[in-house]
Amino acid sequence: MRILVTGATGEVGRRFVPRLVQRADVVRVLVRDEARGAALGAHEVAVGDVRSEESVAKALAGVDAVVNLAVAYRNVSDEENRAVNCDAALSLGRAALEAGVSRFVQVSSNLAYGLGRGRPLTEDDAPLPGGPLWGTYAESKAAAEEGLFALHREHGLDVRVGALAFVYGEGDPHLAYSVHWAGQWAAAQRLPMVHHADVAQGLMRLLYAPGVAGRKYNIADDCPVTAVELHQLNGVEVPPELARRTDPDPFYTIVSTLRIRDELGFRPLYPSVWTARDAGVL
Repeated sequence: MRILVTGATGEVGRRFVPRLVQRADVVRVLVRDEARGAALGAHEVAVGDVRSEESVAKALAGVDAVVNLAVAYRNVSDEENRAVNCDAALSLGRAALEAGVSRFVQVSSNLAYGLGRGRPLTEDDAPLPGGPLWGTYAESKAAAEEGLFALHREHGLDVRVGALAFVYGEGDPHLAYSVHWAGQWAAAQRLPMVHHADVAQGLMRLLYAPGVAGRKYNIADDCPVTAVELHQLNGVEVPPELARRTDPDPFYTIVSTLRIRDELGFRPLYPSVWTARDAGVL
């Protein structure tokens, strides 16, 4: 397959693309900076913006599959959040359909589920807006999922969605950033995690699996970590007020991985962040 990856120079993309290159026949990246794209080792580099219909049309020429990693999250306006996470994703999906692309992997987030359900969240749960991490990002990711699945139902686009837990590892600064909001949590409040190596594993399983069009899969490790542990991992003193707080929604953001385990054979290489720490891959 010739595979187009968008968002290739982001924190997930620049760790995913080199792994994909080892597996795929041809990997093409759509990037705004040609030099940064070439540094990833991709076979082909298309220069442009995922928000540009002209750039997307050129990048899709001759492509068999798409992995959409393009994302806008922190330190961007609500308008840019929606433009990249939802509008561009749907435009890319429509363009892929017109170009005859056989598979479309959309990368989403566990935050798009919103509030907890008193149990681990499953892929069939509809979004329930709310909670401390809900915002334009989560809303736009949920809208993109809904729109792309509509393209599948109504026009036959082979969409597969991977909903990532909190991504960390290999020098990703997200882990250090986590204490900014974990400091406002209760001590036992949990965060589901997934290492970059397992993000790549999960997305490649989605990409290559036959017969999973229109399916969504949660991608996470086996052991969510608490607010206390997030401070410990970052070598930061645990604020004493954490112990005096109560977690209002114990299953907030906590996902089930039964579907990806049972249907696609996913087993995390790093079942917990502590395993990754011991392996020296934080």
